[in-house]
Amino acid sequence: MLITLTALLMTAGLAGAEARDNTPPPGFVALFNGRDLEHWKNEGKAKGHWTAVDGVLHYDGKGDSLLTAKNYKDFELYVDWKILPKGDSGIYLRGCPQVQIWDDPIGSGGLYNNQKNPSKPTQVADKPVGAWNTFHIVIRGDKVTVDLNGVRVTDNVTMENYFDRSKPLPATGTIELQHHGNPLEFKNIYVKELD
Repeated sequence: MLITLTALLMTAGLAGAEARDNTPPPGFVALFNGRDLEHWKNEGKAKGHWTAVDGVLHYDGKGDSLLTAKNYKDFELYVDWKILPKGDSGIYLRGCPQVQIWDDPIGSGGLYNNQKNPSKPTQVADKPVGAWNTFHIVIRGDKVTVDLNGVRVTDNVTMENYFDRSKPLPATGTIELQHHGNPLEFKNIYVKELD
């Protein structure tokens, strides 16, 4: 059964409240608190290009991608994202690319860099460019499931190790907000580590 972020928040009694943004549901930790980049490596070429404004994490299209300060193994992740026309981004899992975000007819949510296993989403579930979208991503071992706006678009697909295809996916690594030189927005980034 698909569980959307809205349904999860309704269960928690938080839906409909403006304060729900960047407030994690039970069992989750907010990676973005709406005020600063406390849980991120905001350094090097990324510094100054990722900013918190009015509860939204903004990227100006310059500098580097943003990595979590902590490494993660198996986890469940919610993230709201918004792109502009021709926008291109993604969510790295354990430091490897990526759950795809883009303005493309193929749709978002596929494991773009896979070669042997499926790389495209099973269907298009993106909202129009400029609207907020919600990912629910689960990674266990090397298997990834992605729901986009409550629609299953990647179902228990093996994510390949992009950096060394002869080896399995790393056991741990950072979560990364990736970019291709386009302005981006993120909010409601919640993670729960799985046993």
